[in-house]
Amino acid sequence: MNGKEKLKRYEQILNNIEDPMDKYAWLMDFGKNSISHVDQLKLDKFEVPGCQTRTWIIPGHLPKNKMHFSADSDALITKGLVCMLADIFSGLTLTEIKEFDLQEFDTLHLDTLLTPGRRNGVHNMLLKIKSYGE
Repeated sequence: MNGKEKLKRYEQILNNIEDPMDKYAWLMDFGKNSISHVDQLKLDKFEVPGCQTRTWIIPGHLPKNKMHFSADSDALITKGLVCMLADIFSGLTLTEIKEFDLQEFDTLHLDTLLTPGRRNGVHNMLLKIKSYGE
């Protein structure tokens, strides 16, 4: 499944949940069920600037010039968001990451769900991932 297909899958999941509190619960569960990283991987160079909580996106390399991302955060909602983004971009090449249009994430309707501070954090997460593709 490519990044756009993964994004579509998350769009369907989130858009099928009507109650905003249930969406928060889904994000927190997603964060709880995602792997936490040992402190040795929570390095400053992997930290996402501008997030309200400490958040990390850790890049790795796969065969055929593809990238893998793992993520972690001190807060469950943020961890759910950053792990979802890491999943969407994992398996893409550097070129695909660079060419991914960030406006496509508008389909998740996070602007109506998240506070301005969290929306800014998500934007910074996306910029951090895109920076690994440069």
